[in-house]
Amino acid sequence: MTEKKIRVLVAKPGLDGHDRGAKVVARALRDAGMEVIYTGLRQTPEMIAEAALQEDVDVVGLSILSGAHMALTPRIMELLRANGQTHVKVFLGGIIPDEDMLRLKEMGVAGVFGPGASTEDIIRDVQTAMAG
Repeated sequence: MTEKKIRVLVAKPGLDGHDRGAKVVARALRDAGMEVIYTGLRQTPEMIAEAALQEDVDVVGLSILSGAHMALTPRIMELLRANGQTHVKVFLGGIIPDEDMLRLKEMGVAGVFGPGASTEDIIRDVQTAMAG
């Protein structure tokens, strides 16, 4: 019997065109033994929620550098709930002001990572969230 791999959707919502960090995280998660789906740039919240549903993921990782995290993240969370995906853990990385981190966690975001976060910390936090 093999252990089920964690399925992760890495997404770039909004108009931000910088995806190097998202690709680095996606590769690190894959190298840690997770199945990773990368949606590419300029995804709408609806596209991300639909991909999460179609791919039957356990985790959605959002990379938002544009400053639109307080608009995009709640919408994605709302769509995931509407799809019955309350079990999906959402992680967020990007340029996130400290004052927004608590509000994001209160809305159900499992982890928030700013610039310079180590891939080891991200992997550990995803694995911990899925174990608990």
